[in-house]
Amino acid sequence: MTNPSSATPASTAGPGGGCPVGAGTGAVALGGPGFPTEPRELYRSMRRDHGPVVPVELPGGLPAWLVIGYRELHQVTSEGELFPRDVSLWNQWGNVPADWPLLPMVGTPMPSIYFTAGAEHRRHVAMVVPALEGADPFEIRRHCEQLADRLIDAVCTRGTADLVAEFAEPLPVLVLARLVGFPDDEGADIARVLKDLADGGPGAQQAHLRFGEHMRRLVAAKRARPDDDVTSRMLAHPEPFTDEEYALDLMAITAAGHLTTADWISNSTRLMLTEDQFADALSGGRHSVAEAMNEVLWEDGPTQILAGRWAARDTRLGGRNIARGDMLLLGLGAANADPHIRQQVGASAVRSGQGGNSAHLAFSHGEYRCPFPAQEIAEVIARTGIEVLLDRLPDLELAVPADELVRRPSAFLRGSTALPVRFTPVRTTGDAL
Repeated sequence: MTNPSSATPASTAGPGGGCPVGAGTGAVALGGPGFPTEPRELYRSMRRDHGPVVPVELPGGLPAWLVIGYRELHQVTSEGELFPRDVSLWNQWGNVPADWPLLPMVGTPMPSIYFTAGAEHRRHVAMVVPALEGADPFEIRRHCEQLADRLIDAVCTRGTADLVAEFAEPLPVLVLARLVGFPDDEGADIARVLKDLADGGPGAQQAHLRFGEHMRRLVAAKRARPDDDVTSRMLAHPEPFTDEEYALDLMAITAAGHLTTADWISNSTRLMLTEDQFADALSGGRHSVAEAMNEVLWEDGPTQILAGRWAARDTRLGGRNIARGDMLLLGLGAANADPHIRQQVGASAVRSGQGGNSAHLAFSHGEYRCPFPAQEIAEVIARTGIEVLLDRLPDLELAVPADELVRRPSAFLRGSTALPVRFTPVRTTGDAL
């Protein structure tokens, strides 16, 4: 749960534009087929040619730095005053068109937990994090089991399904909608809204407006009739916030957990269906589910690149001269593949469902990382969803060769466009035995 926008960014950079100060020529276009298809090889070549901090070019020729070294990324995320998540510092605002495709991801200054910095960010954290901590993990698991069964019931009698569109994508947002306080029928509409946002097509702007309307209505409803949900706990926080702030924070909570958790589910399921070492997961091996999920966070993380940090002053990083206002993109996937950290961690920790969790950077790091309660909610949703899926459809297998699976065309978010499977048809949960 690291990105508040479910809009998939454009994957190709436009021509022209300069490089950040000190980058020289040869900036890497942040797009092209290598990012979704062969990111490991691409990161290796970047590390060889540019070192741990890579000059990159965003759509429209806008310059930025991609931090791919584990040590350097740890430094950036640990030094919040030098590298704050303060988009207002960006020295390229004069070159950013109103319809820039990455704008939903990079953001503009607004009073939400995701797009504030420093003391204002900490004020939002103090309100949002306790509200998330109040969610009972057993209740989350119960919601997830019920909703996973409902989604599987819709496909289980036909023997085929697309696990991305029909399971992994809708499940997290349906669970999150319940947690923040929506009834199920409205949760289904929010799932459609976030799907429109993720598609990034002509309906994305309208979907964003609908998303905001849902949250404003929810705030008004919970102010009138509080309940045991995230929204009511946010409203009960002693420090007052505006309705706009509550709505924006709820949008961030819901959207941040949507596509990233969906891709965690689909990437983990894909791994179990294509790698022999996880075959026992398909016959009820719970430990293999945990191992697959953890390996995905290291090797195939849903968030490969996270925007962003901005330099508060001129500085040096990884041998590069970073100018005040330069954008730094967090190469989470590349940093996890850094040979220096991989030698220290070892393959067993990467695969372990327990031992490697504290070292990977899949949830970022430092003051602006994904809050720990949000990480725990995502883990419960993903693991429960996969376990219910394997319990209900024990002979699940890919319906196409693995090399025909298509990755989402994005340098930032890593997931599959579809995951077609087949299985022996089974009864729905409502059918008599």
